[in-house]
Amino acid sequence: MLADMVGRAVSPIFVGRERELADLAEAFEQARKGAAVTVLLGGEAGVGKSRLIGCFAERATADGAHVLNGGCVELSTEGLAYAPFTAAIRQFVRECGVEKVAALLPEGGTRDLARLLPEFGEPSGDTESDTARARLFEQILTLLERLAERHPVILLIEDVHWADSSSRDLIAFLSRNLRTAPVLMVLTYRSDELHRQHPLRPVLAELSRLDGVLRLDLPRLTQSEVAAQMAGILGSAPEFAQVDRVFQRSEGIPLFVEALMECGGDCTFPDSLHDLIIGSVERLPEETQRVLRVAAAGGIRVSHALLVAVSELSDVELDDALRTAIAANVLQVADGRAYVFRHALIREAVHDELLPGEHVRLHARFAEEIGRDRTLVPPGRAAIEIAHHWHAARDDLWALISAWEAAGKAANTFAYKEMMQLLERVLTLWGKVPDAAERIGVDHTTVLEHAAEAASACGEVERGGKFVKAALNELDERTEPARVANLVVRRSQFRKSKRRPGVLDDLRYAERLVPEPGLERAEVLSKLGSYLIFSGELEEGTAHTEEALRIAREYGEETLEAELLLNLALGHSIAGRLDVTIELNETAKAIGERVESGRSVLRAIANNVDALNNMGRSTEAIELALEGERLARKYGRHRDQGTFIANNRAEALEALGRFDEAAQLVERLLGADPTLRTRHHLRRIRGDVAIARGETDVLRAVLDEVGAFGNAPEEFMQELTANARLTIGLHLLSGEPLAALEVAERVTLEAQITSKPMLGWRVLGLLGGVCETAEALAPERVAALHAHVEKAREAMTVDSPVAEAYRLGLIRDHDAAAAAWERLGRPFLRAKSLLLGGRTTAGAGDRDGAASRLRVAHPIAVALSARPLATEIEALAHRIGISLTEQAGDTGRARGSEPPLTPRELEVLRLVAQGRSNREVAVELFISAKTVSVHVSNILGKLGVSTRGEAAAAAHRLALIG
Repeated sequence: MLADMVGRAVSPIFVGRERELADLAEAFEQARKGAAVTVLLGGEAGVGKSRLIGCFAERATADGAHVLNGGCVELSTEGLAYAPFTAAIRQFVRECGVEKVAALLPEGGTRDLARLLPEFGEPSGDTESDTARARLFEQILTLLERLAERHPVILLIEDVHWADSSSRDLIAFLSRNLRTAPVLMVLTYRSDELHRQHPLRPVLAELSRLDGVLRLDLPRLTQSEVAAQMAGILGSAPEFAQVDRVFQRSEGIPLFVEALMECGGDCTFPDSLHDLIIGSVERLPEETQRVLRVAAAGGIRVSHALLVAVSELSDVELDDALRTAIAANVLQVADGRAYVFRHALIREAVHDELLPGEHVRLHARFAEEIGRDRTLVPPGRAAIEIAHHWHAARDDLWALISAWEAAGKAANTFAYKEMMQLLERVLTLWGKVPDAAERIGVDHTTVLEHAAEAASACGEVERGGKFVKAALNELDERTEPARVANLVVRRSQFRKSKRRPGVLDDLRYAERLVPEPGLERAEVLSKLGSYLIFSGELEEGTAHTEEALRIAREYGEETLEAELLLNLALGHSIAGRLDVTIELNETAKAIGERVESGRSVLRAIANNVDALNNMGRSTEAIELALEGERLARKYGRHRDQGTFIANNRAEALEALGRFDEAAQLVERLLGADPTLRTRHHLRRIRGDVAIARGETDVLRAVLDEVGAFGNAPEEFMQELTANARLTIGLHLLSGEPLAALEVAERVTLEAQITSKPMLGWRVLGLLGGVCETAEALAPERVAALHAHVEKAREAMTVDSPVAEAYRLGLIRDHDAAAAAWERLGRPFLRAKSLLLGGRTTAGAGDRDGAASRLRVAHPIAVALSARPLATEIEALAHRIGISLTEQAGDTGRARGSEPPLTPRELEVLRLVAQGRSNREVAVELFISAKTVSVHVSNILGKLGVSTRGEAAAAAHRLALIG
């Protein structure tokens, strides 16, 4: 009876996976309702992941889904980038044709996808490592989104434990950004292969924290399920003793159950799982086994034509040998006249059986045949296939040559991690090939330079630094100064990314190496000038940038010219010359449009959004930002430059007091995985909203994330100033005026306060507020700080209404400042100025004047949910005894509010704010400690706070003590 089952050892009945099928069906239902889902399906090798998703895909297809299949292969770990996505898109192209696929992409999108699939024509000429890969990711995301507008999409990616770095990055990107598209991604992986250092582990951990990600672990079959599987194979119920033996030996892994059943009636149970799997192969005819060994060297999937070429058999001979393997279900026929092993474990077991000489010979044959005819493998794969096979054949010469070629192909697809790994192979083999430089046409140093460039692009800073160091050791600056300069600039960028010292020293050294006018000098000056401008050294940075601009124009390098104009505009923006800023940005934008540089166009728009907001034209800034975001989608740069433009829109929303919109936009943009610097900008905007609303926990989290509490100094003025501003805000909210004063003092020493309204004038206004708050606690220190503030104010220019409004506040003309903020449509700052004006008026004895100001300010603060500001207004009204709701009459005290503090309570509060204990207060006021305790309890209740620290904060904020 058992002999009859050989060749059909796969059960026709799908056993034991109904719960997992239900989970997948539920995930698909959620996705088709417009909430994208990613399923991480883990399980041991052979446990049935492929069969599960195959069954699910059949059901989903019948239910109207468009299923795309992509799988990772072992070759991906050696540099075959984007294999699962290339396979999935190529399937779509076969189904619909290139034209229909292209119609779903943004303008120019096919030229980006052409880097993966030659079917799309000539690739784009953009090779900017910082944006080109992001744009490629954007195109694939857009393709899936637009395809899903027609039918819900299921993207199946198997064996992601073999995924290359670029595919892992793209998987993470899609999981974060496929938010409302009806798309379900199912990723399978071998859980038993994820050792502690496996690169997939951190990706799975990151994805598991995202909304819309479901993690499933496929268990082994139970004994009753194994019995059902055996019954399906046999066609009848097996005996219990046989079930028990198979279950114990297979341990519930379906593939091993099948292999055991294939053994037949006389089969003894093998000693190892490897023997178990290979046993079914060894029972096949010898010629079939030989062909399977050839196929195993080719990978899990091999085309018929390639197998003919390598095996050196005729079509008829090969068909005869393969027919038995297919009948035994060792091989299966795939699309495109190819053969695929039924399971990767079978292919691995067969490949492991190769003798050393056979291993070398077969891999060399594959390399030779693919080299003769590259159409024997799917488009775009020949270079990495050849490199893999020569490396496996242990042919150092051809392994080096082919790895160099494959590295170039990886660079063309922006697979920089894979490029770096292939170049490391070239470097490792270099000493074994005497004429290596002649063979690949470049010297050893050039390979190091390319490796450093790849490391920079993929964020491998430490390895990149080592490549640069090794390259510099091989060069002499006297004979090759430009080459050394380029490497030193690269080293400076590595240092900057790690926040290590020496960045400016490196850039100055590089500048000295290229003294003669030329493009090499212009490139160095561009980096040096930009760094100096960001650091606040505007005069020197501008001079270097202008020199680079003259060189770029002389050589007709318009793209570089546009970038330099944008850098110049940044300098003028920091200096407060906003009209010049806008003019330069517009010039750069026009050049960018002419040379089709989307990067320059979008950068110009982003900078002008910022400039308009600084000029007080925030509504215009928002409109321009929306236009820029639309353009970013058109250019395929929405997730990088589009996000930065939206960041500037969030700043304008915050300035207009549209706090809810700003906070919501920030949270949405954070979910799109922006670059680290943009993420920090976004978090700081959220910090500004938190200050206005008194959200101290949110503010602390922001400051912690952006590194404001760390010891590493900020190199760039904008970040340093913003961090200081938020830190002062936290201290003031927390009732720590002396701590706020300390930060303010540090700002005057470390930061160059410039005339940019939302940067320099804004922080100067905050420093003035610190002076008012801390004056009674540290008069000498405050006097010194005030002198710094006045000196800075006198040196600053007032070139915009925003700067003028801040200036009016600094000279304590609060009524004029409030009127200025009203004209600018900035309600929070208007209400703040009205409060300060009311406080001044009340101090002069004009209670009616104070009341009129506070009655305007209070509803604004309430409408903005600016609780700290509203509380200050209420407390001042309380203190001077006026109502915030009555327009006339003297109520003597605010209606519906708690009684004001008594004179004795004010005395106690003053001492508590100084940090005195109850006993110390008692001694000072000649009362008992118990009486002090009663007063403190009353004070806490009246102020609506729960701790002495909060009472002290309220005292300073509400000006209850002098």
